[in-house]
Amino acid sequence: MKDNKKVDENKLSGFLDEGAELDGAMKFRGSFRIDGSFKGKIEADAVLIIGPKGKVEAELNVSHVVINGAFTGNIKAAEKVEINREGRVCGTIITPKLVVEEGAILDAQCQTSGEESRSARGVAEQK
Repeated sequence: MKDNKKVDENKLSGFLDEGAELDGAMKFRGSFRIDGSFKGKIEADAVLIIGPKGKVEAELNVSHVVINGAFTGNIKAAEKVEINREGRVCGTIITPKLVVEEGAILDAQCQTSGEESRSARGVAEQK
């Protein structure tokens, strides 16, 4: 079955612009886009978009992540991880659906079992 749910980047609830740097923990509702630099922990039952110039080094626990920039760390996504052709990922990925576009760089340990995805969703709901 094909997943026709698309991420609408025009409906963002938050944005970290290019040139901005943030260290720490972040929680949000709705879609959030990072085009700057973030280091720390991100938790949300929502969509995170890492733009082409975005650099994220984090422990990530979200519903869905779209990576067009650089990510280093651990990803737990309850629904889906998408790594587009400009995306670069180094670390660990746990999700039920993993989409890697041709040209993307993936240097990660990946697990796509339903058990872990439910576990990731449970952790996001507890926080």
